[in-house]
Amino acid sequence: MTTEGALARLIRSSADHTVADKAEVCDLCAAPVADEHAHLYDTGQAEVRCACGPCSVLFAGAGAGDGHYRLVPRRRMRLPRVDTAVLGVPVGLVFFVPRTDGTVTAQGPSPAGAMRWEVDAAAWQRLAGTCQQLATMEPDVEALLVNTVHGLDHHWIVPIDDCYRMVAVVRREWRGLSGGGHVWPAVEQFFEDLTERP
Repeated sequence: MTTEGALARLIRSSADHTVADKAEVCDLCAAPVADEHAHLYDTGQAEVRCACGPCSVLFAGAGAGDGHYRLVPRRRMRLPRVDTAVLGVPVGLVFFVPRTDGTVTAQGPSPAGAMRWEVDAAAWQRLAGTCQQLATMEPDVEALLVNTVHGLDHHWIVPIDDCYRMVAVVRREWRGLSGGGHVWPAVEQFFEDLTERP
């Protein structure tokens, strides 16, 4: 994980709310951005970057920017239970990202950031055959976000920046070897605060 880009700033700001960071700016033109602003996925660096309104419009169409930047959508959709056990990822808090090249990655949060695994693409395709919404996901910029820790049953299609916010919550709240008493209530609150949007 690099120290540049929107993801790094998001993790830093979430990890220490007492430090007042300088105002957010567009990573393309350096114009100030509002608290709620668009994000672009940098396919070359595999990072999320902040974008002002005018810059985000430039990348709204398919193929804009020659594919180097992709506008992160805003869609959030709660799903019924999805049997992700067939994907072979042994953790209950994880997000799955289908990629433009047909591969699928799974990432789970840890105190050091996101851990990453490759998922069998054929297994993902079989799972998508049982849940039509998974087939509608935009590669690289949308994820299947799952939390089955402590008996919970959260399954969402979310923009990739929501996944990075969840990773930041875990990093901010984790204490000691086992996580301490604050991390899981904070994760549960994160999921409770998710709202559906088209």
